[in-house]
Amino acid sequence: MNLKLAIAGGKPVRQNYLPYAQQWIDEDDIKQVVTTLKGDYLTTGPSIEQFEERIAKYVGAKYAVAFANGTAALHGAVFAAGIKQGDEVITTPITFVASANAVIYQGGTPVFADIDPKTYNINVNDIKKQITEKTKAIIPVDFTGQPTEINEIIEIAKQHNLVIIEDAAHALGATYQGKKIGSISDMTMFSFHPVKHITTGEGGIITTNNQTYYEKLIQFRSHGITRDHSKLQEDQGPWYYEMQYLGYNYRMTDIQAALGISQFNKLDRWIKRRQQIVNRYNETFQKMEQITTPYQLKETESSWHLYIIRLHLEQLTVDRKIIFEALQKENIGVNVHYIPVYYHPYYQGIGYKKGICPNAEKLYEEIITLPLFPKMTEKDVEDVIQAVKKVIYYYTK
Repeated sequence: MNLKLAIAGGKPVRQNYLPYAQQWIDEDDIKQVVTTLKGDYLTTGPSIEQFEERIAKYVGAKYAVAFANGTAALHGAVFAAGIKQGDEVITTPITFVASANAVIYQGGTPVFADIDPKTYNINVNDIKKQITEKTKAIIPVDFTGQPTEINEIIEIAKQHNLVIIEDAAHALGATYQGKKIGSISDMTMFSFHPVKHITTGEGGIITTNNQTYYEKLIQFRSHGITRDHSKLQEDQGPWYYEMQYLGYNYRMTDIQAALGISQFNKLDRWIKRRQQIVNRYNETFQKMEQITTPYQLKETESSWHLYIIRLHLEQLTVDRKIIFEALQKENIGVNVHYIPVYYHPYYQGIGYKKGICPNAEKLYEEIITLPLFPKMTEKDVEDVIQAVKKVIYYYTK
């Protein structure tokens, strides 16, 4: 195929649109949800506890607390860590806004550390530079499913008495030095949004080995209310409960949990499929000098939520926007993850300025997320490969 002629006037690689990610709901999932709908509980019921137990056991944590969504779960973790007005929490700008927003919800201040230009995860050395007497926690993000250098972050946290809240929204099933993510940090958040490894529609969870955090999370997700008679300030009878602090209605429903239980049964198989797709992508894209493929630390196993290519713009005749639009015209559902958090108007409005994390900002200008989800067929994968080759070669200098 003459790629330049094809892209100039030929047909797109695909006739139908391929999204960058998509949930996979089968009959087992539907049956599980219908069983719950026919049962006694729709809101808080036995499926939630079962789902929490499955996740906790899988990652090797003592406790798991399910929430209505991942953002609510992060908010709960920031609360449990005791973050308040005047406290600072260090995180990365290459993440969804929820990682930093959860800090602001509690009156804290997000402080952005730059990224490692190889892994795209938070840079350990820059974390050290950002620590002040106001720093109370670190929120590292396992970007794309690859764990951060968590042991080094733990050492920093120990030296400065900081809490680690690991944002592992992308990393269910990933490992660090052979140990599952979710059992290492003080608290770890997983997301169950439809584009994640498994879905509950919306949903999130915090895993922890700390009983105090666990109890705070349980209470926080339900208005700050407790019915535990050993914790009541006064006990007026068996009906009595107390709202002891300002919590939120962040509870997951039994319907969501039922879906999550069914989806969980397919998790390892789906992660394996993700790895197969990544291997095929790497096989082709690592031979293309116009792009950089994802870098993997030897001590980690990614669960591959996202596959990101980085463009070598100096070898191309156009910027990222043109490449992005050209791939869309090929019916390939590309995306960009992420706009640096402090670029957003809200953050600009409260005083954050561009230029504070140069590695992150340069990365943002050069990355494109390609489709990656277990429901992709071999033809889907090959279509992505052909579209990328077609577009990249057309715009090569």
